[in-house]
Amino acid sequence: MDYTTGAPIADTRAPDGPLAGRWERRRFEARLVSPANRRKRSVIVVGTGLAGGSAAATLGELGYRVAAFCFQDSPRRAHSIAAQGGINAAKNYAGDGDSVHRLFHDTIKGGDFRSRESNVYRLAELSVQIIDQAVAQGVPFARDYGGLLETRSFGGAQVSRTFYARGQTGQQLLLGAYQALSRQVAAGTVTMHPRTEMLDLVVSGGRARGIVVRDLVTGEVSTHLADAVVLASGGYGNTYYLSTNAKGSNASAIWRAHRRGALFANPAFTQIHPTCIPVSGAHQSKLTLMSESLRNDGRVWVPREAGDPRPSAEIPEEDRDYFLERMYPSFGNLVPRDIASRAAKEVCDAGRGVGPGGLGVYLDFADALNRLGRQAVEARYGNLFQMYQRITAEDPYTSPMRIYPAVHYTMGGLWVDYDLRSTIPGLFVIGEANFSDHGANRLGASALMQGLADGYFVLPVSIADYLADAPFDSVDPQSVSEAERDVHDRVVALLAVDGHRTVDEFHRELGRLMWDHCGMERNEPGLRKALDRVRELRAEFWADVRVSGDADGLNQALERAGRVADFLELAELMCVDALHRTESCGAHYRTESRTATGDALRNDEEFSYVAAWEYTGQVPVLHKEELVFTEVQPSTRSYR
Repeated sequence: MDYTTGAPIADTRAPDGPLAGRWERRRFEARLVSPANRRKRSVIVVGTGLAGGSAAATLGELGYRVAAFCFQDSPRRAHSIAAQGGINAAKNYAGDGDSVHRLFHDTIKGGDFRSRESNVYRLAELSVQIIDQAVAQGVPFARDYGGLLETRSFGGAQVSRTFYARGQTGQQLLLGAYQALSRQVAAGTVTMHPRTEMLDLVVSGGRARGIVVRDLVTGEVSTHLADAVVLASGGYGNTYYLSTNAKGSNASAIWRAHRRGALFANPAFTQIHPTCIPVSGAHQSKLTLMSESLRNDGRVWVPREAGDPRPSAEIPEEDRDYFLERMYPSFGNLVPRDIASRAAKEVCDAGRGVGPGGLGVYLDFADALNRLGRQAVEARYGNLFQMYQRITAEDPYTSPMRIYPAVHYTMGGLWVDYDLRSTIPGLFVIGEANFSDHGANRLGASALMQGLADGYFVLPVSIADYLADAPFDSVDPQSVSEAERDVHDRVVALLAVDGHRTVDEFHRELGRLMWDHCGMERNEPGLRKALDRVRELRAEFWADVRVSGDADGLNQALERAGRVADFLELAELMCVDALHRTESCGAHYRTESRTATGDALRNDEEFSYVAAWEYTGQVPVLHKEELVFTEVQPSTRSYR
């Protein structure tokens, strides 16, 4: 038995009534905490990327006592810095028909009708405020000749709503949040704890009251207590070993919270990004993302004939297949990520791929260079072109880029309600660490939008409503002792195995297994094979892993071992979730469930729900949150 079914779950804090008034109504109904009482309330924020950094800065500005934790040496090194192409907002500066409702509709449709209307509409509403906030902080967005903020198009939309700072949007937005955070550190409202990793959650009296952490330099394990805990620790794409995520990105914070009782929603919803530099070797440690914004001016193509050996410059127009433009004429190269990724895999599987092993397609800027001129292309994408040339030793100004899909973002995460509360009272989850806004597929340029909306605007309202009940009972010392003991026992167990295989060997095998059978395409035989092997691999890990060094001091092998142990458990849940959902939707593509044209075939009658999983230590329990649509009725998702 893979799982059992438990009681349904519902989002009891989502307001009813017209969508356009729900967030304002919730803001008014939410209880407040007076300025004098805020100084008495403490909040822990785990993660200092866009979501965590903006949350810690805003809570500090409001007067709360905030302790912020990150495993990097500085918040500026959070993985949000790697986001390149832009951030969506329904400002309609381009005058091309955009609106809050259109952004809402595009996001619901892009997620293949597997997200909540209330959350998505709020996200679209707040998008316009995010841009104003960022501009006020000095974020250097691109501007047109007249000095107005410039926008460009992204996949899944026919309007120009993506604000950008060349190919460094994530970096510039993070620096804006970091400046706000630094101001609060200097003011004494925020205490920073860098090079510190959360290893467990303290739950006392049924509430999240603190975390157990390990200092990554000294090895010291300590406990920090607060009135509420906020997880902003990102996604779990590194389960696949090779992904566009930084090597340090991991799932341990949310997975340890899951083990303590927080439900985990839609773990199988993993996004494959179509625009990455192809794998170059068996021992590569990560993959490099090339921004989706490149598809705004670049044209994707492969040779018409399989096995065509000619260099790209020698292949004439009549022998090229601009397959996205051919298959999806309405959107062309700007189809959403899941669709573009599967189309690229399809032509490569047919033997028409380019580059080593045939695992690549061309992204060609010749037309844009002829139409706009090199100076205009450099202004938009110069640093991205430079990065590509440094990595591949190929000049994209004179020959096409070669790209191939790779694991990028995770739409699944800890289950939260409209107030961003998990199923553990006092535990809030924001940004990519939660599941709430993107359904089965995230549109490009929406990750930064969600992280900043959660941190700057939603969490400060919802956490005040929770903290209005404080002060809470004192933390039970036994709860602290139990969490500390579990962390200690786990560290001792990892060091005691003294096996023969390195942590990376296990992680690499896990990643290959998940990519092959729970990646771009899934089917029952493959998922069964993956599920069985993941279970075997986890047993082998605990019997034969070798972790050198000790716990007293800097030990990166120990860090990686703990994270890979969590990935092994999470991978099993991902396979179970993918197996149970016998439909295709968004990035979850079951080969048994597709249309005659190869598109994803949803089953709304049976699977229009959020799959929220409960940890038991044995067989997981499935709790279903039914999705209700009032403004947008689920329809066939077509970009043709």
